[in-house]
Amino acid sequence: MLDAFWDSHNPVDPPWSTQYKAIIFFHNEGQRRLAVETRDREAAKRQRKVFTEIVPFTEFYPAESYHQKYSLRGESDLVKELNAMYPDATNFMNSTAAARLNGYLGGYGTLEVLQTELDSYGLSVEGRKKLLSLGKHGNLVPGCRL
Repeated sequence: MLDAFWDSHNPVDPPWSTQYKAIIFFHNEGQRRLAVETRDREAAKRQRKVFTEIVPFTEFYPAESYHQKYSLRGESDLVKELNAMYPDATNFMNSTAAARLNGYLGGYGTLEVLQTELDSYGLSVEGRKKLLSLGKHGNLVPGCRL
């Protein structure tokens, strides 16, 4: 998991705000040790200081509602449909359908699996067509496997 974490961001860029800094939270000494080892490996590989912090876990706070489902939020027609189903921001944030669609739009999953799940999301015919057209025409996030 740490390898995926290091590959998912540029740890040598300083954060532009406290709210957006990269942090590894650890629960025990073994996790702390692995985090430090991989951080030091990244610093040596990049020959630069790594700004990712390593701190003990204390409490989890979900991001504000407007930060939830980032990839999905780029498709206003789909968000409008989901907001009609989940008018409360907390319900939208906790929606499995919104999470799955966000994942697909973020480049995770296959068109074949999406097609098998599509009816379960509660989208209109237009919403389904929109989602499938994004996958078929390559209009999703770079690296998408749809």
